[in-house]
Order: sequence, then C-alpha cells, then structure tokens
Amino acid sequence: MSSAPIIILHQPKRLIVGAGTIAEVGNWAGDVSSTLVIATPITAGFVDRLKLPGKVAMFDAIPGEPEIATLDAALAAARSAKPDLVVGLGGGSVMDVAKLVAALWDGEQTLLDVAGPNKVAGRKTRLAQVATTAGTGSEAGIRSLITDPVKGNKIAVESPHLIADLAVLDPELTYSVPPAVTAATGVDAMAHCVEAFTNKRAHPMIDGFARMGFHLVGKFLARAVKDGSDREAREGLMLASYYGGICLGPVNTAAGHAIAYPLGTLLHLPHGLANAIVFPHVLAFNQPVAADKTAEVAEALGLGKGLSQADLSGAGHAFCADLGIEMSLAKHGATEEDLPRFAADAHAIRRLMDNNPVDMSVEDVLGIYRASF
Repeated sequence: MSSAPIIILHQPKRLIVGAGTIAEVGNWAGDVSSTLVIATPITAGFVDRLKLPGKVAMFDAIPGEPEIATLDAALAAARSAKPDLVVGLGGGSVMDVAKLVAALWDGEQTLLDVAGPNKVAGRKTRLAQVATTAGTGSEAGIRSLITDPVKGNKIAVESPHLIADLAVLDPELTYSVPPAVTAATGVDAMAHCVEAFTNKRAHPMIDGFARMGFHLVGKFLARAVKDGSDREAREGLMLASYYGGICLGPVNTAAGHAIAYPLGTLLHLPHGLANAIVFPHVLAFNQPVAADKTAEVAEALGLGKGLSQADLSGAGHAFCADLGIEMSLAKHGATEEDLPRFAADAHAIRRLMDNNPVDMSVEDVLGIYRASF
C-alpha cells in the first residue's frame, strides 16, 4: 500500500438500493417546491413513481448520445422551471445531462467553461439520480460526457460538484430493458471495472470495487438477459454498474473506452455496444503486462484458465456473442475505409489512452478495429 497513488473518492451523499425504492425520492425531497425531471420518452413513464411534491416539470428529449444542443435545450427548460431539485431518471445519457443542468442552469458558466477537471464553480440545486439501466454507473460518479457533433468527439466535465445528493438503484425500473440493451450495458459496466482494475493508475481500494463489479457481471448478466424480471440478477447488475461508476472517478477507464468512443461519435453505435465489440481484443492485448489481473477477470467471467492471448480474445468474443451481441463492426455499418479515422481519433484521446497498461500506437489501435471488423 505504501507505493499506492493518492486517490480521492467521491460518492453520492445517500444511496438507496432495492425493489420499489423509486418511491423514496419524494420522501427524501421533503418540501421541495419545484422539480425538473430529465428523462427519455420511455423513462418519463416512471415519473409518477417518484412521488414528488410541488410543481414537476419534465424534459424528456434525451437521445442515446446527448449533444451540445441537447444540453442547451435542457438548460433552457431548467431556466423556465427554476427548479430546487433536478432528477435524472434514466441511463447514463440522462444522468450526465442532469448533472450539468443542476450545476449550470442558474449560473454564468457554459459547457466550454467547465470542460475538463475541476472547473465547475459550484452547485446550488439539489440533484437526485435514479438509474433505469445497469451500465454506465453515472449515478455514482463526478463525470459528464457531451458529444460535440462538429468535432466528432466527447466533451468531458469532471467535478465533485456533479456528484448526486441521492442515488437510487431500483431493479424494478430495469425489468423492461430489452435483452440486447441489457447485454450491452452489462458489458459496459464490466468494462469500467476491468479497465480500472488493469489500469496504470490502479489502486488497491478501487480494485476492491472493480472485483465486486466484474464478479457480479459474471454471475448475473446472462441470467438477466435470459429473464428480464429476475430481481436478484437485475439488482446484482445495478450494483455492478454502481461499482463501475465509483471506479471511474479516482482511476477511470483506459484504451477500451478510448477505442469505443469513435464508434459512438462517428458510427453512432450505442456506448455499451461499442464497448462490447472491442472488449475481448483489448483485454487480450493488455494480457502480457497485466497477466495476473487478466486471469482473475477471465475466471470471474467463466472464460477459462491459463488462456493464450488468442484463446482469451476468442473466449471474450464468445462471452459477448452468447449474450446476443452482434460483435462485427461490418454488420453495424462500418467499412474498412472508416477504420483509420476511428484509430486516429481513439489514439488522440490521451486522457484514457495514457491510462492503459500497455502503450498503444495508432497501428495497435487499428489492429483492434480490424480484429473487431
């Protein structure tokens, strides 16, 4: 432990876990007079379950990959509603927007002012995050990602002022999530844990959260894909997602997420799906310098023991494919001509690539895309 780096861990002030706990939001809110709920058209259907007092306004125009225009529209809705409380009711995209709305709607700062680490001046509005998927772990974290459609990249904001006052993990909200989305978001949660676990910046305490996360995915993801109403499996995945979110703050992800991001911004793949497609190949690429930890991951996921790089890549591919995930970039519309642009963009995401246990050249990244093609 003496050589471990210094870390700072931020977590929500209150966490409520369990079936039906969405109803606790209203009790916690107390005598709040005005609330803005950020949602999607689908998750907006859960708003009555929040049991909120006072006036409730809704902004439900959140797409899968929120862009600057989405945030601007949500901020306009907040300035009209003047909320005392902002509730993010949805998956990672919803919760990322909710963080920034709560922090920015009543101040002078813009998205560009706060881009990067520790630039948010403060937050007066209370923030509750109610997860409806088990993937990003955004409810646990201090980061928000917004896509810049002009530059084709993601703007990352990181600040302790973005941490939720309340986070709710109610597995009942995930029962209706389709199997394909359950599978992809589950792999995303697992990737957060694995990338933090095998990271250059890995820390013994964060390793503990990461281990809990990928073990839960290994135990419960296939069950939840098979039976969406399996409460134990759904709750296990929500916890895995939360633990992954905790990993993102002090340690963060690495090459896997960097390589996945261009698939979202340029190919418009959902984030979880993009991570799933590249996960087996990045895991195998990093194996030589993270052998013990990679073996631990492989065993927890049921991939096998003592695997070579090629066998590990194949077993990871089969793990994802058996969940029903289409693992070919070509089947998702990518062309071979796209791959060099993807590789250049991914390699330029130094905030993540520099965390990887193995330095990767542009050609190495291109090799991952070709293996995923």
